[in-house]
Amino acid sequence: MKNNRLIITLIALFLLGFGLKAQTASTEETAAQKEKRMEWFAQAKLGIFIHWGIYAVNGVSESWSFFNNYLPYEEYMAQEKGFTASAYNPQEWVKLIKESGARYTVITTKHHDGVALWDTKAGDLSTVKSTPAGRDLIAPFVKEVRKQGLKLGFYYSLLDWSHPDYPNKTRTEVRYKNDPDRWAKFVKFNFGQLSELNKTWKPDLYWFDGDWEQTAEAWDSKGIINLLRSTNPNVIVNSRIQGYGDYATPEQGVPVVRPADKYWELCMTMNDSWGYQHADTNYKTPFMLLRTFVDCLSMGGNLLLDIGPKEDGTIPAEQIAVLKEFGRWTKKHKEAIYETRAGIPCEHFQGYTTLNKAGDILYLYLPYKPNGPIEVKGLVNKVNRVWVVGNGAMLPYKVYNKNYWSEVPGNLYIDIPERVQDEQITVIAVLLDGPIKLYRGVGQVIESN
Repeated sequence: MKNNRLIITLIALFLLGFGLKAQTASTEETAAQKEKRMEWFAQAKLGIFIHWGIYAVNGVSESWSFFNNYLPYEEYMAQEKGFTASAYNPQEWVKLIKESGARYTVITTKHHDGVALWDTKAGDLSTVKSTPAGRDLIAPFVKEVRKQGLKLGFYYSLLDWSHPDYPNKTRTEVRYKNDPDRWAKFVKFNFGQLSELNKTWKPDLYWFDGDWEQTAEAWDSKGIINLLRSTNPNVIVNSRIQGYGDYATPEQGVPVVRPADKYWELCMTMNDSWGYQHADTNYKTPFMLLRTFVDCLSMGGNLLLDIGPKEDGTIPAEQIAVLKEFGRWTKKHKEAIYETRAGIPCEHFQGYTTLNKAGDILYLYLPYKPNGPIEVKGLVNKVNRVWVVGNGAMLPYKVYNKNYWSEVPGNLYIDIPERVQDEQITVIAVLLDGPIKLYRGVGQVIESN
C-alpha cells in the first residue's frame, strides 16, 4: 500500500513538474513569435520623433542645459510659466506626420527634467499642474494617431533629475548616495507612471532613455518589461533599458556598417537640436536627410526623424518643408521602401540598394546624377527587365565582360536618361529571373591546355 502511494506521489510530482515546465515554456517568446511581433516595425521604415516640452520656451537644450550647469536649475524650471500649448493642433500634427510617409511616431511623454505631458497622478510635475497649458497633451495626440492609422510610440525617461528621490540632480550635485529606502520610492514612482501610460493608452512602442545612470537590477528592467507586457503583450521596446530591449537605437551618425541587431533604428535631428531652439538654423537639406534614409534602408534599418515644436505647439516652417518633401519622395517610391529588406554588399554597386521580400527585385538608389550608365558587378542572375520606380519608364541595359569559359559574371550596365531622374534620389528596379545570386570571388584567369 505504501509502495502504491509512493508511486502515485512520484507520478503526481512528475506531472506537476511537467506542467510547470510547459507553462514556463509557453510564456517564453520563440524567435518566430518575436518576428511576428516585430513585423510592423520592420516594415514601417520611417518614424517621426517629437521632442516637446518646457525647454522650447527659451529654446535651451532639453534637460541637459541644467544638468551640465549651463544655467541654474531654477531658471530652467521657470520655463514652465511660459509653456502654453496655445496653438497645439494634434490633428494637423498627425496629418503632417502621415503625409511624410512615416508609419509610426514617438512623442516625449516625459524628458529627464521630469515634466510629464499627461495628467499623471504619480507626481506633481506635469503640463496639467505646472504650466499655463493646464491640460493633458498626450491624450488628444494618441486619439489622432489611432484615428489616422499610425503606430504609437512613447518616449519615457527612466531617470528624473527633478524627482526628490532620484539620486542625481546635476553633473556636480547629488541628493544622496546608497539610500535603499529613497531609491525604492523612486522605483515605485517610475512604475506608477509607466502603469498609467500603459493602462490608459497601450502604445505600440516604448522608447526608453536615461538608462545609463543605473543598472538593470536597480531599474528593475525585467519588472518594467513584465509590467508593460502584462496588459500590452505585443508592445515593442527599444534597447535603452539595460539589455531588455527589442531593437538597437544608434543616434545622429549613420552607422558605417550594419548594426549587429536584426532590428535597428537611427534617430536623427533635422538641425542640431532635438527640441525647438530659436537660434538653431543649421538645418540639413531634404536631400541630405533622404540620403540618410536610404542609407538606413540599405542596411535593413529604420529612420526616426525628429521634429521639435515650439512652446505654443506650432511646428517650425523648416521642419514642415522637410516632412512634405519626404512625403513627395516616399509616395513616389513606396514600392522600394516599405516591403524591402537590406540590400547587397556595397562592393557590387556605387550607391545604396535594397531587395524585395522574395529577393528577385533589386532596387538601386542613386543619390547622384550619373555621368553615363550605372554599373552592377557580380550579378549571376539573368535580368528580365529594368524600370524607373515611380515613373515606370523601361530602361535599356547590357552585360559586358561575360566570357563563356569563366564562371565570373559580366558587368551589368544601365542607362539612366536625365528625363527620368528624380530631383532628389532616383530609384531603379531590376527584375531578376529568381532570388538574387552574387559572385563574391576575386576573378579568374584563362588557363592554357
